[in-house]
Amino acid sequence: MTIPTITLNDGTAMPRLGFGVFQVPDDETTAAVSTALEVGYRSIDTAAVYGNERGVGRAIADSGIPRDELFVTSKAWNATQGYDAVRRSYDESLARLGLETLDLYLIHWPLLGDGEFAETWRGLEAISAEGRVRTIGVSNFQPAQLALLRDRGTVVPAVNQVELHPAFANRAVVEANDAAGIVTEAWSPLAQGAVLRDPAITAIAARHERTPAQVVLRWHLQQGRVVIPKSVTPARIAENFDVFGFELSPEELTAIDALDRDGRTGPHPDVFRG
Repeated sequence: MTIPTITLNDGTAMPRLGFGVFQVPDDETTAAVSTALEVGYRSIDTAAVYGNERGVGRAIADSGIPRDELFVTSKAWNATQGYDAVRRSYDESLARLGLETLDLYLIHWPLLGDGEFAETWRGLEAISAEGRVRTIGVSNFQPAQLALLRDRGTVVPAVNQVELHPAFANRAVVEANDAAGIVTEAWSPLAQGAVLRDPAITAIAARHERTPAQVVLRWHLQQGRVVIPKSVTPARIAENFDVFGFELSPEELTAIDALDRDGRTGPHPDVFRG
């Protein structure tokens, strides 16, 4: 099937459902990504710090899928903040992936206290102006950090990839993204499994004869987000892809919304230094 896309603020079409490889060892990444591509995923999300860009690249090369049918994202790590450093980091990611360009490149964390991310963003703007990446964005940026980019930059990020799941709605960030025309992309969309046994979710899953994971991913999609679930288990990779054949009711969406409890699982962007 064809995965629905969302149009970013620069006109780029991005698949609404992608495959993430966070914490997947490089020697397991090729098999996982190959399975995902066979199932039908066409968007792959990696990062320099994951240490598995080579594994992603091998899977892409082995797949035989035309490059223009794939959407590949990577991210610049904290040690490569700054104009010159991020440009080098981009080239290094391309080399590891075996690609000539990326579809989306993100600043992985803002490092607000260090004040370098505005210069890092200037480096991404330059890469974009040179036509070497389709679109650029950020990850884990808070409203104040988005505002600083708006004041100092010339390009509005197309995407802000942040932690978001039923236990952590991250509403202030979503509202800031929406106000700026930035697409919200959810990492840890299943809260590392922590929300899958919630009675509200299991009841909805039983009603639709779906799994709790499918219900949560469907909730994300119906909220207008991009979502990137991760698994190395072939059955779960396929299960997480099979989320387009049903629809949650407004009442079911509201019931899942009500599970928000500030249940952040990862570090807070204002303090994380990596």
